[in-house]
Amino acid sequence: QVRLVESGGGLVQPGRSLRLSCVASGLTFSRYTMGWFRQAPGKEREFVAAIFWSGGRPYYGDSVKGRFTISRDNAKNTVYLQMNSLKPEDTAVYYCAAREWYSGSYYYTAGVYDYWGQGTQVTVSS
Repeated sequence: QVRLVESGGGLVQPGRSLRLSCVASGLTFSRYTMGWFRQAPGKEREFVAAIFWSGGRPYYGDSVKGRFTISRDNAKNTVYLQMNSLKPEDTAVYYCAAREWYSGSYYYTAGVYDYWGQGTQVTVSS
């Protein structure tokens, strides 16, 4: 049974930081390309970041580039999303996603991923 469980969300003021975690189980984590997506009410699911199973540089959506950092710890079966300089526009449910052996160019597309977590709410507000 594959499970992805996000945590670390919450209420934070603009300009502050938050780190999300996604712990995977039921899979060989090192084989999986991992992604973060977010979705706000009434909006489409948006690509945030991706990190490939094979290494190399991570990728980011334009709206978070320079502020967010994705990383992974294969020994802990965990992918992280460090979010700095948070803005109200970052408010959304953040989802972790996984796709085995993915090395393609559509990492920013939600349909590429086979497994998804339940999401964790991030609210950026004064």
